[in-house]
Amino acid sequence: MDLANIQNKPQLAAEEEIFDGANHQRQSEGVVANLKYLIVGVLFGIVFVKAEIVSWFRIQEMFRFDSFHMYGVIGSAVLVGLISIQLIRRFKIQTFQKEDVVISPKTFNKGQIFGGILFGVGWAITGACPGPLFAQIGSGFLAVVVTLLSAIGGTWTYGLLRSRLPH
Repeated sequence: MDLANIQNKPQLAAEEEIFDGANHQRQSEGVVANLKYLIVGVLFGIVFVKAEIVSWFRIQEMFRFDSFHMYGVIGSAVLVGLISIQLIRRFKIQTFQKEDVVISPKTFNKGQIFGGILFGVGWAITGACPGPLFAQIGSGFLAVVVTLLSAIGGTWTYGLLRSRLPH
């Protein structure tokens, strides 16, 4: 659902509104506002490269349990995320556009197990997950373009089959 459709829909009562985990902004952002995301993304990619998170060898070490490096990175990201979520909830932090940050409750389903296994197998085979794909391509690992196209194809396939998959 695009932002224009969200803005033009009549307001529904809270109990009638359906959230699928997507963010719902009230205001669209212009080109200048979106530049900040590009800048943060480039800086994030540089950090990924410098921390060797995009290294196929580091990823293989993780899956062979030969090194703590990637587990330390992932663990620290989880810790920062937990603290950040608690701070957002406790201090009712808003976006720069003064919109409330809504964190919807999550429900567990068996499809997450299958999806997690499929994701992990793909990660182990390709040495890439969606986070560092663009940093890997930007670093000159052009073979990762195949992984990117596969991720796009998998996302498209999921969207096509979503209604028939276990949720």
